[in-house]
Amino acid sequence: MMPAMLKHPYAHDHIFGQDQRRSGETRTLAVFALTIVTMMIEITAGVMTGSMALLADGLHMGSHALALGINAFAYWYARRHAGNPAFSFGTGKVNALGGFTGALLLAGFSAGMAFESVERLVNPTRIAFDYAIGVAVIGLVVNGVSVFILGDHDHGHSHGHGHSHDHGHHHHERTHAPEPHDHNLRSAYFHVLADALTSVLAIVALLAGKYWGTHWMDPMMGVIGAALVARWSVTLLRDTSNTLLDKQAPPPIVEQLRGQLAQAQDEVIDLHVWSVGPGLLALEATVLTSTPCSSAQVKERISSDSGVIHATIEVHPK
Repeated sequence: MMPAMLKHPYAHDHIFGQDQRRSGETRTLAVFALTIVTMMIEITAGVMTGSMALLADGLHMGSHALALGINAFAYWYARRHAGNPAFSFGTGKVNALGGFTGALLLAGFSAGMAFESVERLVNPTRIAFDYAIGVAVIGLVVNGVSVFILGDHDHGHSHGHGHSHDHGHHHHERTHAPEPHDHNLRSAYFHVLADALTSVLAIVALLAGKYWGTHWMDPMMGVIGAALVARWSVTLLRDTSNTLLDKQAPPPIVEQLRGQLAQAQDEVIDLHVWSVGPGLLALEATVLTSTPCSSAQVKERISSDSGVIHATIEVHPK
């Protein structure tokens, strides 16, 4: 019997790089700090000048600061608990959970925009154009900087580190590995993009209302903006839900892995491939083989660039 202090060659942890700080975390924290500072300046200026427009925009920035705070917390929590054995496949899905929560907040933001805009169409109110335009310009600058900081949001780093339990890979064709989508960062990005879009539409509508008297454009732009934000929310909800519910990986990836496992006359009769984090896949399979081989030998057929970081394989004779 092997002494407990010695690690079995097939034993492994389930951290999979989740203990490393992601670039998205640093960028999210930077935008969170920028949003908090802008919020405080706008609220203070609104109170001192009596401008309801500045005060309202400051409170609006506060709602997005809350969303960004949730995104930042998700990054920290995933790193902090990466080695916790209570998480069966590591904390990669905390990323998707943060994105899902942000998507729900986006949906609420969209609904609020739509309700307020329709109410303004039905019951028009007097608009202080100069103040409103100034606030919109400030918001656009801040959110433009935030969008720049959070840009390139889908290209994180995959942590498909080599683990002794998976592979001695060789002689394989290249696999189309899953894109390492950082759903948490996408959520933060969509929040600041929604704010930037709102500012752009508001500036266009306010200028039109000030110089051409088209007051109806302001609430109409709100309706258009709400529709676009709702679309982003639905997209993010769908993508994060797929991860949280262990939906099967895209067919091209599944079929390539099936082909790698079913070499020679072997047959894969059961195959499950799902995401456990950004760019990280888990795999379970049952393989019928006509020649004697072990599960370890079958695992070695999986390409090193497949994104599979945890494979459990049953092998049975035909």
